[in-house]
Amino acid sequence: MFIVPTYVSSSPIHGIGVFAGEDISDKQEIWHFARGLDLVIPFDTIRRAPQAFQDYIEMYAYISPQIEGGMILSCDHAKFLNHSDQANTTINGEITTARGDIKKGEEITCDYRICCAGWTGF
Repeated sequence: MFIVPTYVSSSPIHGIGVFAGEDISDKQEIWHFARGLDLVIPFDTIRRAPQAFQDYIEMYAYISPQIEGGMILSCDHAKFLNHSDQANTTINGEITTARGDIKKGEEITCDYRICCAGWTGF
């Protein structure tokens, strides 16, 4: 769950992305896994779900190396985070912090190689 203001808009990286709604300072906590709001959906539940839901999960959820038990589905704009090899965030367990200052209106990115288990690129 983002704990800083964000908004979704058109992204030069990929379709739509998440943008900072205010200036964010270096090392500031910007997201944390919020049990009960962010969901861990068990793999067997996904396999039994209708194909339309499986397609949604494939697009918006991810397998986290830090959080076990299934695929993670964020409750907020975090599902629109785009990948960057030079991401402006870093992950430590269930907490994401800014890696450098992020200006209001700047796209917030993460490195899928770190936050998404098994991600091999586009």
